[in-house]
Amino acid sequence: MKYKNYPSEVWDQIRQALSEERKSGRTPVAAFDADGTLWDTDLGESFFKYQIAQKVLTGLPADPWRHYRDWKESGDPRPAYLWLAQINSGRRLDEVRGWAEDAVKSREPLPIFAEQKKLIEYLLQEGAQVWIVTASVKWAVEPGALRLGLTHDHVIGIETAIRGGLVTDEAAGHMTYREGKPMAVLAKTHGQRPFLASGNTLGDLSLLESASRIRLAVGASTPGHEMFEAEEKLREQGRQRGWIVHQF
Repeated sequence: MKYKNYPSEVWDQIRQALSEERKSGRTPVAAFDADGTLWDTDLGESFFKYQIAQKVLTGLPADPWRHYRDWKESGDPRPAYLWLAQINSGRRLDEVRGWAEDAVKSREPLPIFAEQKKLIEYLLQEGAQVWIVTASVKWAVEPGALRLGLTHDHVIGIETAIRGGLVTDEAAGHMTYREGKPMAVLAKTHGQRPFLASGNTLGDLSLLESASRIRLAVGASTPGHEMFEAEEKLREQGRQRGWIVHQF
């Protein structure tokens, strides 16, 4: 699918903001949501569907996908998000990461937004520190990050503690949902705010509000798509606040 490029004035704003940030003497920081922001798919949920289809996990409910969706939509989705990491308990981390890579390979070419890839490449070339922060399971998103030139270490997401190379069911790190997203980024940057942040739904509002210079609200869904309303709500916030708003 052909996605729309950023207008030249958006690139001008980003370059100017990066130049201004450099004057502080600090390494510039940028933070991006993942699903719907960097690519036109949900890697977290796709990974879970892959695990179900491949029958690599045991002890799941009779209808694991429905169980997850009902739980997620029951009010507070955070326990459901954490559960998607906890179901890997007892497995080697390298095995789980292997499943995640296979899940992405099975869907290639990954529908990455070319302009976001170009933006991340530009930021890295200019010496910026780039983070992906997601409410999906960290390990599910890592293969997408690798395709953008980022390492596992620059993905912040839902995860559980690793002991002896094995996944446990013990929650680890910040719950990277809504206000937890900027908190997780600040923990990694020792309190330095990102100069640029990008997201696609109201779940990313706190992340964008944490940016000091560039707040980039994006989206690709069209009317009738299940994500359209959520993306439009963030775009409306962006329009009201004078942020950069872009429809891929």
